[in-house]
Amino acid sequence: MRTARKKKTPITLAEKHRPSADGSSKPHTTRTVIRRFHVLLKKQRQLEKNTSSAANAKELQDVELEIEQLGGLAAYQRMSSIGQGTDRGGGSEKVLIEWLVGRGLSKRGGEGPLRYADHLFDPPNLVAIGISLSLLEVGALKPDNYASCSSWMTTTPIDLRSRHPSIVEQDFLTMDVDEHSERWNVISLSLVVNFVPEPKDRGRMLVLAHTFLRPSGLLFLALPSPCVENSRYMSFERLELLMSTIGFMEVEKRWKQGRKMVYWLYRKMASDGALKVDDFRKKRVCRQGQRNNFCILLE
Repeated sequence: MRTARKKKTPITLAEKHRPSADGSSKPHTTRTVIRRFHVLLKKQRQLEKNTSSAANAKELQDVELEIEQLGGLAAYQRMSSIGQGTDRGGGSEKVLIEWLVGRGLSKRGGEGPLRYADHLFDPPNLVAIGISLSLLEVGALKPDNYASCSSWMTTTPIDLRSRHPSIVEQDFLTMDVDEHSERWNVISLSLVVNFVPEPKDRGRMLVLAHTFLRPSGLLFLALPSPCVENSRYMSFERLELLMSTIGFMEVEKRWKQGRKMVYWLYRKMASDGALKVDDFRKKRVCRQGQRNNFCILLE
């Protein structure tokens, strides 16, 4: 009589894909686990919208089980934090700090008018009169990403699941519009928009960022390069048009062919009325062939 074969554990659940006890992890392992989490969490959100069928309910149960076996959202955040370590080149905050400093936003004191982002903010010269910039950091994994800027910038870090008492547990998409309208000088959306499962919620996130920024405020956006380089529905040109439609003007961009990330700095422009969103209500094919399906839509 043949002995029943033991069912193999899926590769995503194997111990070699788990972070070690001391929090270390190989770069390839970190990326593998993070990508798998992205797939599972997106699938979970989609299935939660329709659990009436037995098939969907069973699939949702399987997805939630795999998420749990991977260590849950806490494990995803831990792996993401490892990926932001100094031994991996640091987090994207370095790019934003470099751009803010380069625009003269770290200067304080002195006599006469200061170059304050070419006098973008209203009122101008806040630094000159000793008022700090206000930064809303969305999706913060560490509380001290901008500690080096504390003398000239006040940071409010938020995340869906806070890992530290100094990180506010808050869903950006549910923040009160009246309370936060034109409240922030700078908003950081680094590796956040691509993690939102629904294309229309991604668009709503960008629209809310525009609403929450002070006049002529700055939006820092960071995305994996495949979101614009290899998407069926998104390209650099289409993203530029989308951001212009919302009311943003690109002032900085950092990208090189073959690199994994793209960074932008946008300036909030005055709105001329209702958004002209017809071109972004539905997906529009930009490229053919083997592509990913990343997309941003407006309502």
